[in-house]
Amino acid sequence: MTVNSLQLGSIEQFCKAAETGSFTSAATILGVTPAAVSRSISRLEERLGVRLFSRTTRNVKLTTEGQLYWKECQLALDQIVEAERAITGAQVVPSGPLRISVSAAYGTFRLLPLMPAFTDAYPQIDIEVSISDKIIDFVEEGFDLAIRLGMPQDSRLVALKLEDASLGVFATPAYLAKKGTPRTIGDLDAHDCIQYVSPNTGRPLQWLFTDEQGHAIEQPVKSRMRVLNDALGCVAWVNAGGGLYQTYRFAAIEAVKRGDLVEVLQEYGGRCRPFSILYPQNRHISARVRAFVDFLRLAVNS
Repeated sequence: MTVNSLQLGSIEQFCKAAETGSFTSAATILGVTPAAVSRSISRLEERLGVRLFSRTTRNVKLTTEGQLYWKECQLALDQIVEAERAITGAQVVPSGPLRISVSAAYGTFRLLPLMPAFTDAYPQIDIEVSISDKIIDFVEEGFDLAIRLGMPQDSRLVALKLEDASLGVFATPAYLAKKGTPRTIGDLDAHDCIQYVSPNTGRPLQWLFTDEQGHAIEQPVKSRMRVLNDALGCVAWVNAGGGLYQTYRFAAIEAVKRGDLVEVLQEYGGRCRPFSILYPQNRHISARVRAFVDFLRLAVNS
């Protein structure tokens, strides 16, 4: 397929009609007639062999195929704009919308406290942060990048390691006064251990320790208390005195400083979990994405 056969002008008109929900509005914005927009979209539909819009006398509405085509085409047009800015130097200051998906604990306790410094440094970037532990579809959901646990081995994604987040086991002083302080990993069987169940695997996240010989181990934890899908629920539960919970030290450090939480089993610690920035492999990285990636990698490692 040649560039001409892609009919970039028609694709631009289609995207604007999809965005506005109106051939007339798209025509006004683009400086053409509504009939021209209608003809362009009809040619696209004929070439693709699918209906992109459902048309009535009052309005037009994207079909399922039209929704998918719009997202893919808008992404391609955005990449063309970013590529032109990159080679002409037009985007001296990063600007525009930036959509970020981040897991709950990392987003709440690590990312969001850093965001004021980023928004001050880049006032022309509009930030939208979605906090969720669920796996996302970059194209379907329209995210520029994600921050997730681990280093996914997915050839479709670029994965840049952010940091190794250290782990600890925490409880309130009131809970420890009532139940006692665990001295060994084996003592956990006599305690209320709060478990986080991942929405992506449906299984509890194992607790990580170093044994007496210095070997890394994963500890199955017996528990009658589980939180599905949201790690912040576990944090709230342990803060309320509900039991022991293994979490990232960055999520507990302020509560420890205040005396609201106490870290236990420190001699069995030293374990970490990695966090990464992810973005699609085949996507031109925009100036605003590059600015955010560079800022965050520097901030979490300084």
